[in-house]
Amino acid sequence: MTSILHRDDSAYDAERSGFQLLAAHEPDLIVPAAGPDDVRQAVTRAAAADLPVAVQATGHGLPVAATGGLLITTGRMNAVRVDPATATARVEAGATWERVIEEAARHGLAPLSGSSPAVGAVSYTLGGGIGLLARRYGYAADQVRALDVVTADGEPRHVTPDSDLFWALVGGRGNFGVVTAMEIGLVPVSMLYGGALWYDTDHLEDVLRTWAEWTGSLPDEMTSSIAIIPFPDVPQAPPPFRGRRVAHVRVAYTGGPEEGEELLRPLRAAGPRLVDTVGELPFTASDTIHSDPKDPAGYFATHTLLGARPELDALLDARDVVVEVRHLGGALAKPQGHPNSVGNRDAAYYAGVLSPRLAPGTDTGALRPAHDRVMRALEPWATGGCVLNFLYGDNATPDEVRKAYEPEDYERLRRLKAEWDPRNLFRLNHNIPPA
Repeated sequence: MTSILHRDDSAYDAERSGFQLLAAHEPDLIVPAAGPDDVRQAVTRAAAADLPVAVQATGHGLPVAATGGLLITTGRMNAVRVDPATATARVEAGATWERVIEEAARHGLAPLSGSSPAVGAVSYTLGGGIGLLARRYGYAADQVRALDVVTADGEPRHVTPDSDLFWALVGGRGNFGVVTAMEIGLVPVSMLYGGALWYDTDHLEDVLRTWAEWTGSLPDEMTSSIAIIPFPDVPQAPPPFRGRRVAHVRVAYTGGPEEGEELLRPLRAAGPRLVDTVGELPFTASDTIHSDPKDPAGYFATHTLLGARPELDALLDARDVVVEVRHLGGALAKPQGHPNSVGNRDAAYYAGVLSPRLAPGTDTGALRPAHDRVMRALEPWATGGCVLNFLYGDNATPDEVRKAYEPEDYERLRRLKAEWDPRNLFRLNHNIPPA
């Protein structure tokens, strides 16, 4: 096995740190895994010592930060192999979407990646994965064909869709073992009609209403979202947005550019734009649609799922936070590929609130009132469900995790947890306790 890091090792802090800077794992031991055998030995050691196990690739979706236990980091396991004949890719545990996008693009293919190419592909996919092509092709999880996993007994297994364990892993994320690689399907997309429309403060109300109405009649080929973002008045902020609260509309259309131009007419008529980047772009440049931050940062987020098109005027009062609404439906509501445990497919919209640029250790209690105001305003349309990949930190409670699944599926997951991990070795995660 690769070297094990202890708290007093010089490399300990760097190894445990991830993208989320608000908190970090503080394990007793860290295993920087270089391959599946390192993972197997780490799980076996943890089980023998009754140490709970946490797993981290990039740390974007950090749930509960581990205090004690054993942390397996997978960033060194980052190989990607594409088979153009079958339009599939084998992706190791620590690979980011950037690597998958680059390899797939060589063959005119694309993965169902998210807004940021820096996110770990495996953890994102096992949590569902609502990406840039979601309304056209569904969840990233729907493209999983097979998994290599080390279960709580230390055994490496190749898991296929005919197994209950496959169903549980694809949607249950890290509760049933450490996935060391996955095989996924790719889609025939090399170019998009996409980009972003940025509007100034004076037109927020018109843009919110126009976008909400516009989503009511879109084809599945169009995936979009809108965010209200307050930019600080600091030199580091982009000059067109500095000191302003702006509306950011993001679109990704898999049809032709002529049809895309026609579809966007109502949005472009909603008001003058500070910036308009929408046009043809290669999928390798899809990160420019959302322009997510590239550097590690501290952030606190809450979210809800909505069952119908909401009235978004209430979001205008959310002045000190980022508010985002994503249009769901389409293929997300129609199970694709092999059955899995991803829940809440009937949701029509996702709504999230983000407090960015937080210092490590910030007390999130002081941030909750602003988040709660937005959630209350959206209550008339809320389904009560949530998305596993958007449950961060203190919000990844057992009750919230339960809301990510259909009730009968959650009970099935608990029974499978009791079968595959009865001691709840894998509990430093979005935890599903054994029945």
